Amino acid sequence: MPTSNTAAKAPIFDANAVQGQVSDLYVASEQWLHTHWLQILIAFAIGAVIVVALHGLRKLGARLCGKRLGTGELARRNWGTILGRAITRTNNFFIVMLAAKLVVGYAGAPSQVATTVNFLWTVASVFQVAIWARELILGAIEHRTSSEHYSGEALLSAMGLIRLLVTVALFAVALVVVLDNLGVNVTGLVAGLGVGGIAIGLAAQGIFADLFAALAIIFDRPFRRGDNISYDSTSGSVESIGLKSTRIRGIDGEERVISNKNLLDKEILNNTQRNHRRAKFVIGVTYQTPDTVCSALPGMLKEIVEAEGRTFVRAGFTGFGASSLDFEVQFDSDGADYAQFYNGRTAVGIAILRRFNAEGIEIAYPTQTTFTAAPDGTIVMPYPTVQPVTPVDPDGHPARTTMLPAGLSDAGDPD
Repeated sequence: MPTSNTAAKAPIFDANAVQGQVSDLYVASEQWLHTHWLQILIAFAIGAVIVVALHGLRKLGARLCGKRLGTGELARRNWGTILGRAITRTNNFFIVMLAAKLVVGYAGAPSQVATTVNFLWTVASVFQVAIWARELILGAIEHRTSSEHYSGEALLSAMGLIRLLVTVALFAVALVVVLDNLGVNVTGLVAGLGVGGIAIGLAAQGIFADLFAALAIIFDRPFRRGDNISYDSTSGSVESIGLKSTRIRGIDGEERVISNKNLLDKEILNNTQRNHRRAKFVIGVTYQTPDTVCSALPGMLKEIVEAEGRTFVRAGFTGFGASSLDFEVQFDSDGADYAQFYNGRTAVGIAILRRFNAEGIEIAYPTQTTFTAAPDGTIVMPYPTVQPVTPVDPDGHPARTTMLPAGLSDAGDPD
């Protein structure tokens, strides 16, 4: 008869083995209490002092963040309050296990008790570190965004999503670390989490790209709400920085919406952060302008700019134009205020025109002279040939000499 090769599988959870381990732990603990009761009392007293000291430290952390436990709202203004907020998140289980870990060796605990304390200490410390890390990371983000330029519903939505992502990531790592310390093979779990993360990332890569771009705007601060910026051929004032997009009020009154990722991919000019605005005038004077006047023009332009309260940069001759001798003047208006710059540029331009008129300096404009040639190639003058005429007075004496066109007499009649 064929024999079956199927072996009985061992159960995953053996109740008898667990019961035996619990029984061994109870017996060892009972013997330990009878033989080391004095060390246990001393260790308990020391542990109690440690617990009280850690509770006092936690209350100190509550004072640092401007809040007593159980009341009010945490202030998140500086790194002191962030650290205090993290300290207040220290849980009682971690405090007790820390005290037990510090005194268990002095009390001479048996291996079963020491192993149990070490396991519980590992669980408590790993999850407590995850809680501290979460509070520090979120506190750093909130500290960075504490300015009024990043307030609003969009920021609250972003912070809610960031808080969820940070919490899930940190506690997933903590769970993997605890399972690994328990002897569980976490390779498959880590691989599964990695594949799941990749799948989620690919499915929502557009959303995550804009989210991380929003975080980059918050932390790097290339601009803030209210700043006037320019990119490509667009200029306007930033009205809001959202979770996915930024809204900009254009100079013509329109609202422009652009995704955060696309905006950061461009070269952004933050006009609000300008320390000055520069203006430039190109002025052409006629070719009949004397060279001495041309030499004096740069100094004259400097005087005009400084008289209008602007910062002179440079002025000089730039080239020979088709109808003019070209000069250029550059000057700055302090600050980023465009209205002030605009009015200053107007004032300087009118002052230049007024000074040139007073000095008799002609500003050139495009001119053109046409010459007519005869069939033999000689130039034909644009007016009739004139010849000298000697008029006489009524007495027959020669009068003044005038030049009359050919074919006309002094009386204006033809010969």
